[in-house]
Amino acid sequence: MDSSNTDQTRNRRQSMVGQGVEIDMTPMTDLAFLLLTFFMLTTTFSQPQTMEVVMPAKPKDDTQEQAVKESQALTLLLSADDEIFWYQGITDPLIQKTDFGEKGIHKLLLELQASIPKLMVLIKADEKATYQNLVDILDEMNSTQTRRYAVVDIEPEDKALIKSYTP
Repeated sequence: MDSSNTDQTRNRRQSMVGQGVEIDMTPMTDLAFLLLTFFMLTTTFSQPQTMEVVMPAKPKDDTQEQAVKESQALTLLLSADDEIFWYQGITDPLIQKTDFGEKGIHKLLLELQASIPKLMVLIKADEKATYQNLVDILDEMNSTQTRRYAVVDIEPEDKALIKSYTP
């Protein structure tokens, strides 16, 4: 009997070797998708940084321009090396220079807003100014709560003023 018992055990082992052990992967897949869903829903995705810019309505005819009182006008000229040139008024400007610092354009805008209630800021950038300069000046308009401003094309007279600047 001993040999027949051994033969039966051997036959069982050989029959098991041919068969593979099957593992049901469905619960593992369910768990993976649950974890994936959990982490996607609890992760904070980066929020896009946008700034709302309100554009004025176009005039009905091209010849009509909005008039700005000279006493309420402030012109900012953005140039190379993060320089900001500025002047008040429109005719016979006395150009001055400032920067993007806390004691620069920020302070200037706050002081002028306090003294001129309907301050209109004209922002002009030359070809040497960077895109970041324009974004920074728009941020300053927002942080100082300057409501009346416009981004306009720089004129040859303004370029000449920048070139003629001497401290």
